[in-house]
Amino acid sequence: MVQIFVTGGTFDKEYNYIEGKLYFQDTHLPKMLVTGRCTLDIDVKTLMMIDSLEMTDADRSIIAHNCQRNEHARILITHGTDTIVQTATYLANANIENKTIVLTGAMIPYAFGTSSDGFFNMGSALAFVQMLPPGIYVVMNGRYFNWDNVRKNRKTGNFETIHPE
Repeated sequence: MVQIFVTGGTFDKEYNYIEGKLYFQDTHLPKMLVTGRCTLDIDVKTLMMIDSLEMTDADRSIIAHNCQRNEHARILITHGTDTIVQTATYLANANIENKTIVLTGAMIPYAFGTSSDGFFNMGSALAFVQMLPPGIYVVMNGRYFNWDNVRKNRKTGNFETIHPE
């Protein structure tokens, strides 16, 4: 069983064509799993629907608490890309043991269709959460990164290792 926790981020944003603004309505995860013909045993739980730039340590505490108390050893968290590394660091310092936790997001909302990287990132994250040993990881752009060796390159829009091997 894979537990998915939804926290919001660009992944789940919608576009209001009249006001020209992005907003949250509901998560796209169930639809994505059906569209992707996912056959994994998955439980989706929405913890919050916020932009990651508005996420506080109190919000991160809610995420950590849910990870610690959850009975499943494999947890995937959808998250905004701007502070995904900060949340991964928070979780790593929360002493969550014997769990594989993968955080993923999107640079372009899933609702934007084929221009979104969300569908690809979700598929990659589902594969990595099943294969990686216990720990905290960020999965973006078809790659996984250890929580303490990743950054968002704001010039390219890609995630990269801080200290390449």
